[in-house]
Amino acid sequence: MRTEDKTPSTVLEIKRVSKTTKGKKRIRFTALVAVGDRNGRIGLSLGKASSVVEAIQKGLSKAKKNLIQTPVTSWKSIPHKVEVKQDAVYLLMKPAPRGTGIKAGSVVRSILDLAGYQNVTAKLLGSSNRTAASYAVIKALSKLRNLKTRRL
Repeated sequence: MRTEDKTPSTVLEIKRVSKTTKGKKRIRFTALVAVGDRNGRIGLSLGKASSVVEAIQKGLSKAKKNLIQTPVTSWKSIPHKVEVKQDAVYLLMKPAPRGTGIKAGSVVRSILDLAGYQNVTAKLLGSSNRTAASYAVIKALSKLRNLKTRRL
């Protein structure tokens, strides 16, 4: 008997990929999956298989193995501004005051929500490729550091 893990996850993208071989066209699927606990941990992976369900399951299991810990402030924001260049994507993320919400588009909003952020402003420039944008967000979140407040 298997117990189901109730970790929040999102399928960000499903692509149908075909490869022409000598005898026929071989069709496979790729699924971009993000997993998070809404408390600072987030994982991302690309699952590839001959059916959509298998690709999603592979992506889920790989994403759970690739979880990273990110700092979350008391008002559910990022601690400081971060800029990242990943492939053709340029990502700028800034902390936002309480009550602002996640001001971001594309997959950035989904990933930040799964990580547990509620007040972040982000801008994605360059490419509109969801996969590259997702990896740029993960790279940006991994660059975040806790800022120690100094009292004078």
